[in-house]
Amino acid sequence: MLELNPELERYIEAHSEPESDVLVELSRETHLNVLRPRMLSGNLQGQFLRMICQMIGTRRVLEIGTYTGYAAIAMASGMGEDGVLHTIDVNDELEDFTRRYIGKSGLQERIVFHVGDACEIIPRLDEMFDLVFIDADKREYSEYYRLVFDKVRSGGIIIADDVLWDGKVADPQVKLDAQTKGILDFNDMVQADQRVTNLLLPVRHGLMIVRKK
Repeated sequence: MLELNPELERYIEAHSEPESDVLVELSRETHLNVLRPRMLSGNLQGQFLRMICQMIGTRRVLEIGTYTGYAAIAMASGMGEDGVLHTIDVNDELEDFTRRYIGKSGLQERIVFHVGDACEIIPRLDEMFDLVFIDADKREYSEYYRLVFDKVRSGGIIIADDVLWDGKVADPQVKLDAQTKGILDFNDMVQADQRVTNLLLPVRHGLMIVRKK
């Protein structure tokens, strides 16, 4: 999240829908036992994604970048019983951990977990998606966007996380490493895409909201 006064952050949390018990447990165990727990979506972003799913009546969701499954569970909980969420992660070391929590959530019938390279898996998915959530290798954001675009229905939504990259995108002193360049290229590509409308929100590490016309 962008820097907030701690008191204000606590106030926001206190006036937002609380985490489910399974997501509280998942968050705790991720922070205790998994590297880079900062990658976890957390309650505010999770509730935002869940509400988007509810608002647009999603039946098919694609998530690129599962990590330990927090966002996948949050989104699946906002879908109807006939909904299906496909989630992809390249890190097979987290597969058992993530599947355990998907099972604990009781949403395993709605979540299809793919392990492997998203750039290879996406073309094999024979689905039309209402929502795509991108939160994986920043160097590949533009390629993910190209691969999913024709699989998103008209009026569907693409959401990309980390697009402010801790403020690096607007800091002229920052060295352009491959990940930062990937984010900058993606943001510029979306802004120039006449097929969509878009809004960059300063939520958590920055969310790019894209609506396909």
